[in-house]
Amino acid sequence: MSTSSIEATGLSEFDRDTAVTRRAPGVYDAELSAGWTIIHAVNGGYLLALLGRVLGDHLPHPHPFTISAHYLTPSVPGPAVVRAETVRTGRTLSTGQASLFQYAEDGTEVERIRVLASYGDLDALPDDVRTSATPPAIAPLDRCLGSSDGPAPAIPGSSAITERLDIRLDPATVGWAVGAPSGKGEMRGWFALADGREPDPLSLLLTVDALPPTSFELGLKGWTPTVELTTHIRCRPAPGPLRVAITTRNLAGGFLEEDAEVWDSADRLVAQSRQLARAPRG
Repeated sequence: MSTSSIEATGLSEFDRDTAVTRRAPGVYDAELSAGWTIIHAVNGGYLLALLGRVLGDHLPHPHPFTISAHYLTPSVPGPAVVRAETVRTGRTLSTGQASLFQYAEDGTEVERIRVLASYGDLDALPDDVRTSATPPAIAPLDRCLGSSDGPAPAIPGSSAITERLDIRLDPATVGWAVGAPSGKGEMRGWFALADGREPDPLSLLLTVDALPPTSFELGLKGWTPTVELTTHIRCRPAPGPLRVAITTRNLAGGFLEEDAEVWDSADRLVAQSRQLARAPRG
């Protein structure tokens, strides 16, 4: 049986590490890279992008419009298999679902993440925009703080993912890094891939889950695992750095929500997301 590799053109580490191989119709092999981990777990946005690539190959439409993911167990670097199926195909939208599995020590499969998504063609959408949304107020890029800027790292702790991202946080949202969190539950900053790869609809699935969690600015530190993440891709982003704003309004019962907006260099709202996450227990 023939196989084929599904990856984007180019030499970007993101494209290489989200590449999959079609083993059979609806069955794809993948290798989860240790380069996208936070402590020991693989980042949820990276996983979403990998599954997004699978569904972009499996479904007749190319771009994710909306994708909802449930994170069932933490993913770890190493081999994985993705199984995808078509739910419905229409003229402008197609819907599919996919699950990513890894292997327990005894060889049995463990489901890590399950997604349901609708795909379409962003390039075929009309140009009409009627919105009351405005770009977030973020300090200029040269005044924001990255992972190498002393006491305000973009992501604290042992996070390999920081080497692959160029995140510059608004100084107003990095009080947590110096022991003075604002208590506002806000995180804002500039985002790009460190190797210069320009943003596209697939990489936006990573962008919505790449900034430090808002729980840090609420005075809590530690791993904030995602339970569920829904992302809407609104249009193809223009080249250049992205601006990301994330807010939390309610932490209760050990869980919090995060609402994210992603804006491109042309001042367009290109992605939106909401996730439910477990608050740090430390």
